[in-house]
Amino acid sequence: MHEGELTLTDATAARLITQRFPTLADKPVRRVSAAGTVNTIIRIGDDLAARFPRLPETRASLETEAAAMLELVDACAVPTPVPFGIGGAAADYSSAWAVQTWLPGRTADHERHTSSEPLAHDVATMIASLREADVRGRSFDGRGRGGVLTDHDEWVTSCIDRSAHLLDVDRTRLLWSALRTLRRAGADVMSHRDLTPFNLLVSDDRLVGVLDGGGFGPADRALDLVAVWHLFDAPRRRLVRERLGADEVEWYRGAAWALQQAMGLVWYYEESHPAMSALGLSTMRRLLSDDELAALV
Repeated sequence: MHEGELTLTDATAARLITQRFPTLADKPVRRVSAAGTVNTIIRIGDDLAARFPRLPETRASLETEAAAMLELVDACAVPTPVPFGIGGAAADYSSAWAVQTWLPGRTADHERHTSSEPLAHDVATMIASLREADVRGRSFDGRGRGGVLTDHDEWVTSCIDRSAHLLDVDRTRLLWSALRTLRRAGADVMSHRDLTPFNLLVSDDRLVGVLDGGGFGPADRALDLVAVWHLFDAPRRRLVRERLGADEVEWYRGAAWALQQAMGLVWYYEESHPAMSALGLSTMRRLLSDDELAALV
């Protein structure tokens, strides 16, 4: 999926888990067929899961993620995994790795939940709960999405150039041009920072868990609105917007972050992860067909 991706066999994973956590030696381990692109997931018994990075990570970076996950546990309106421990690199696997609790549920789907009012209400409640957490004097750390939109001009331009065979790149350029210079919509708030459907667990059309909280931290208050564009049709998007009280600038900046993320999925995963590419295309169709956004270009 990525250049330089690490190889991990099931036998290596089982050995590393047993060596680092001897109390788990009697637990069955099995690889999980997951949609994620960052980690290989190995289930440990019924209650735990190991996350083995596909690209090398340091222990320090995983310790930072674990601290963010613990903050998210306290803030989030629905359950989110709790860190269990960190394992070190080995001769046959050159990255630190981590174990956390396992949450039941299935990942949300950008097509199946498009008109779900219960899920829209739950997503709004969850985002509101994150925003209420104390930033503790911190601001955006400069990593990834959540700061200045124009910092992503080169990336978005590159993605558009690579996607001419997949979508209307002329309209995409016009939309990005209209959104990229919008002013910030208030002070930074605590944000999950990666609310794709693959990180949202659902059961019977209700939100039951949030995954991948290692990036939880201060960011543009509009950033978590990407979830709305990834998941919902226009009426359900409006429902979330009204629940959160998002003004025009905040709403449009959320659309800009959704465009930045979706365009990275469209071409990068076209061959290696079609489901992720399909998510990007679905989100772009929502953005390009939205009446309010169309009026901007």
